[in-house]
Amino acid sequence: MHSGKIRSKIKITFLSMLIFSILLAGCTNAGNSTEMKKHNNMVTIAWPRDIGEMNPHVYNPSQLFAQSMVYEPLVTYGTGGKLKPHLAESWDLSNDGKVYTFHLRKDVKFSDGTTFNAKIAKKNFDSILKHPELHSWLGFITKIAQTKVIDDHTFQLTMTEPYYPTIQELAVVRPVRFLGEAGFPQDGDTSKGVAKPVGTGPWVLDEYKADEYAIFKRNENYWGEKPKVEKIKVKVIPDAETRVLAFEKGELDLIYGEGVISLDAYKQLQSTGQYETSLSEPVATRQLVMNTKKEQLSDERVRQALHYGFDKDAMVEGITSGLEEKADHILPTTFPYTSDIDVKPVKYDAEKAKALLDAAGWKLPNGKTVREKDGKPLEFSLMYDSAESIQKAMAETLQAEWAAIGVKLNLEGVELATQVKRFKANEFDMNFFSNYGAPYDPHTFVNIVASKGFGFNEAISAYPNKDKLLKQMAKVPQTTDEKERQKLYSSILTSLQDQGAIVPISYIKKTAIYQKNMTDFTFPANRDEHPFTGIRMKQ
Repeated sequence: MHSGKIRSKIKITFLSMLIFSILLAGCTNAGNSTEMKKHNNMVTIAWPRDIGEMNPHVYNPSQLFAQSMVYEPLVTYGTGGKLKPHLAESWDLSNDGKVYTFHLRKDVKFSDGTTFNAKIAKKNFDSILKHPELHSWLGFITKIAQTKVIDDHTFQLTMTEPYYPTIQELAVVRPVRFLGEAGFPQDGDTSKGVAKPVGTGPWVLDEYKADEYAIFKRNENYWGEKPKVEKIKVKVIPDAETRVLAFEKGELDLIYGEGVISLDAYKQLQSTGQYETSLSEPVATRQLVMNTKKEQLSDERVRQALHYGFDKDAMVEGITSGLEEKADHILPTTFPYTSDIDVKPVKYDAEKAKALLDAAGWKLPNGKTVREKDGKPLEFSLMYDSAESIQKAMAETLQAEWAAIGVKLNLEGVELATQVKRFKANEFDMNFFSNYGAPYDPHTFVNIVASKGFGFNEAISAYPNKDKLLKQMAKVPQTTDEKERQKLYSSILTSLQDQGAIVPISYIKKTAIYQKNMTDFTFPANRDEHPFTGIRMKQ
């Protein structure tokens, strides 16, 4: 072959390879661009534990925020306690307060394309009602007499008695959310597990590796407001310090929740100015519960003295770095029926505390540091969760401040499970507690105070009006008149607080810290709902 022809062929081959390489590089870069875009439209968060089995009808280990991403309720809990339509467009209540008729949306489909209707709504309710003992903490479950399909888009609940919190309890994250037909096991009993997580919600579980990560993708056929980002990746990082390090390295876009990082870490990251931060409205109240079954605490003067005997403002500011506010009410005033509770805030007054203890007969003998009465010292034990740094610091502050008024406080740091068990068994002098928050309160808080076996019923034993209070607490869920209900709540909550067995300490808030390329983060009104729908990532 002629050498010129050979050179021409080599040139053509070389040019062809060059063009192919350029095209390939273009495709690769396009692919990288697409991948980058996908990454930029995915929010990565950290969570202390695995998301769980994603069963809408059971509890731990399923995580509330994850359940709320996939499964939806008939109604939702909005700002200020307003209950809004969701899978139900509207509802009617019979004059006797017993029959709820729900008019379901006609445009809702499950993530697998099947239709949400009254028949599947009934199937979900009936599965839950097979095991009422699992859900008896939720008042309306044990009061359901009948579930009924009226037509394709009309579902009816009949109660055994009027129970006004029914609609509010339907807004909770579990157990009354709706699983698609394909998610039910063969025997229909979801208490043992689900076949697969099929919901109507804005997210679909896309990838999952136990104890490592879960990726949720946007439900492109969602009936409501679609999420702005395409994916949410949940990394399982049990250690709080490791979560912070991952965030600083840019491996996480968002850390949010209660206690997911320490308040010190939050303040430190905030102080750098490199990140965006957000604090929620109060979601619950830290409370100090005093057991009036204990002789020394049965005297209201002693309880009031202890309340006057510590500087709440300074304690909350110092321990939480101002991220929590000192609480003047045993429930946040943003909850329904709590905004007009008439109680006088107790201000720190050590001299008044000493005078009250003197009047109660607790004198400080010469040369001693602890008050005595009939030869007995004024001494208490305070139980706290040993893993909760804020409870520990508050306990130590109370110990020091009460020592200054002649009261000895012994501290008992225990595991959370032990704390709960001992509180319920009435094996405590004092204990830290926080209420459940929205959408459960105020009715759930009032219910546990009235019920034996939760610790509160015993704690208010010395209240002279306890019997009257218990009657009011039993009556309030059955009221159908709004004015009467408000009057009952005002009386109950004011009396509980004024007599000093339940001392409000501070308002708990959720924290969020996120990278600057993430915007439009807001906390949901429901304490347990996910916060992802409105989030955007800057491209």
